[in-house]
Amino acid sequence: MIFRFRMLSDENDNFVRDFEIDSSATLLDLHEFILQMLRYEPCMASFYTADDRWEREQEYTYMDMGEAMGDAGLGLPKPMETARLDDVLTRLYARLIYIFDPFTQRAYYMELIEAKEPQEGMTYPRVQFEHSPAPDQYDPEANEESGSIFDEMMGEFGDFDGDDNYDDEY
Repeated sequence: MIFRFRMLSDENDNFVRDFEIDSSATLLDLHEFILQMLRYEPCMASFYTADDRWEREQEYTYMDMGEAMGDAGLGLPKPMETARLDDVLTRLYARLIYIFDPFTQRAYYMELIEAKEPQEGMTYPRVQFEHSPAPDQYDPEANEESGSIFDEMMGEFGDFDGDDNYDDEY
C-alpha cells in the first residue's frame, strides 16, 4: 500500500506538503525523505504517534536509546529504523509529530489521509502537493508569515462584502 500524508507546521500557516510513501517504509526512511524534501541538513529527530488532540504517545528516535532514556510515562523510545509505517499507523487519519529540533521542540504535524494501491510506473516516496517554503531549519524567526492558506484561498469570496449593488435574488 501507499500512504499519503498531509504535513503542516505551526510556525507557518501557509506551509503544506502532501506526500506519498510506501507503507512498508520505516520511520527512518520517512525521516530521510523529509530531510530531502525540505532541503534540511541531517539532524537528530524523533517521531511521536499522536492522538486526536495531538497529544504525544509513543516516541521513535533516530538512534536506539534503549534503557538510557528511561520511561517518561510514554513508554521507552523505539528506534526509527525498526518501526515500519504500516505497523505504527494502523488506521486512516492516524497522526505523527515529527520533532526536527529536539532542543526547542520545533515540529511538523502529519496525518495519514489516504491509503491506496501504488500507481504503475510511479516512484515512491514522492511529493504530491506543496505550498509555501518550509520553515528555516535553524532560525524560527526567518519564516514567511503572510496569512494562512485558508485566508488566501477564501479571499476571493470577500469580494462581495459591502457591495450594495450585488443582488442575490433573481
